[in-house]
Amino acid sequence: MFDEIEFDRMKRLPKYVFAEVNELKMAQRRAGSDVIDFSMGNPDGDTPEHIREKLVESANKTKTHGYSTSKGIPKLLLAISDWYKRRYDCDLDPMTECVATMGSKEGYAHLTYAITNPGDVAVIPDPTYPIHEYSFILAGGNVVKFGIEFDEDYKLDEDKFFNDLDRVFKESSPKPKYVLVNFPHNPTTATVTEEFYVRLVKMAKERRFYVISDIAYGDITFCGYKTPSIMSVPGAKDVAVESFTLSKSYNMAGWRVGFFVGNKKLIGALQKIKSWLDYGMFTPIQVAATVALNGDQQCVQDITDKYNHRQDVLLRAFERAGWKIRKNRASMFVWAEIPECARHLGSLEFSKRLLKEAAVAVAPGIGFGAYGENYVRIALIENDNRIRQAARNIKEFLKQFQEEKK
Repeated sequence: MFDEIEFDRMKRLPKYVFAEVNELKMAQRRAGSDVIDFSMGNPDGDTPEHIREKLVESANKTKTHGYSTSKGIPKLLLAISDWYKRRYDCDLDPMTECVATMGSKEGYAHLTYAITNPGDVAVIPDPTYPIHEYSFILAGGNVVKFGIEFDEDYKLDEDKFFNDLDRVFKESSPKPKYVLVNFPHNPTTATVTEEFYVRLVKMAKERRFYVISDIAYGDITFCGYKTPSIMSVPGAKDVAVESFTLSKSYNMAGWRVGFFVGNKKLIGALQKIKSWLDYGMFTPIQVAATVALNGDQQCVQDITDKYNHRQDVLLRAFERAGWKIRKNRASMFVWAEIPECARHLGSLEFSKRLLKEAAVAVAPGIGFGAYGENYVRIALIENDNRIRQAARNIKEFLKQFQEEKK
């Protein structure tokens, strides 16, 4: 009889595409294969020493071991508002317009759970980081998607974006309540201009929707590009919230520290639901996060320089292997179109065969949405020698398809 019991929320979740690659990767390693792993955005570098030292110092004070504050300790909230002021000249009330979260995934899951009514519509450009879409679905909402397009330098086609968004609002019933944007984009690395957010805030006020912006990779930019923030636009706090995470900028992925800022109504909803569902991060982690945001930012530049260097190494090595990829301007990823000779495989089969036959793991583009097909995401988390070895393996792997074309 228990087999007849259904979990409706789980039925709305498809099988996680990345699980297939991860299972295969683990099987390869158990069999003794030396897998070169570009599949997950898990930084390989150390958390900067001054941040680690502050964690240890705070953890040695036993008074910090009790329950913390779910929305973030006051010093961390102040550090978040100060960070936005320094970086984007945006004034935020630390107590009502900022909230600390256990990484960004927890923040998205709880925010959407707090603000989504059954049947609410959210617009999510495709491809997308999966939690952006499925946080709304798990909360009982519906998602409408359209494909994003960008030029050969991974600059978003902003006019097309707004034409597509306008079309969605004309065709959708009920009208969308939320629009989620994520630039620098995961997975495509696409970037936008400051004008993009000016247009988006204007449209949000005219069409009466909220904007949820994710700038998780905002620090990691190259070639003179600087990430803009929607919070710099006058009036943005009337219609928008924005998220950031310390995972990539400070090599703190496992620490699970992020935050949301902006509109008081949305931030208040997230603060309230977190007060019911968690007791906040371990206080020493919050203290160390405060030091990360307030301290010397040279460590962020050093981490960025490493990703920039690795991208250059990868592009040169992969081109020699027969896989030409253009340089992007942001993030710790490379969004690479599958070589033409192997494109017929599709991104999932290509990724599985690349793993089995060349011991190189990448993330299939289809895992980020239908518009991710024919691409793979490559995380810059292996050192120079491993990147070059991967290129040698890939060169041998591609020969079979090149010969088939002859």
